[in-house]
Amino acid sequence: MATPLLVAVYFMMWWILFLAILPFGIRTQIEEGEVVPGTAESAPKHPQMLKKVIINTVVTTIVFVAFYFFMESGLGAKLFPLVDRIMGNAPS
Repeated sequence: MATPLLVAVYFMMWWILFLAILPFGIRTQIEEGEVVPGTAESAPKHPQMLKKVIINTVVTTIVFVAFYFFMESGLGAKLFPLVDRIMGNAPS
């Protein structure tokens, strides 16, 4: 697979998984009992973004490595011939 394609796939996986991981462990201001004036009661008290970015990067790397080996093993070409043709591995 071409490097720009791998970077694009990783980037898309990272964002999709980040949006899935983002709501885990969030406690709202109303749940904490401390609402800052001028903010929504449903706003997170401590979003812990750096922790979520790190966790997401680890999870995405594991998923991406599995995806890469799946596609390179040839099994991906058998199950998804169109994807394999797009990636440039199948004969025209």
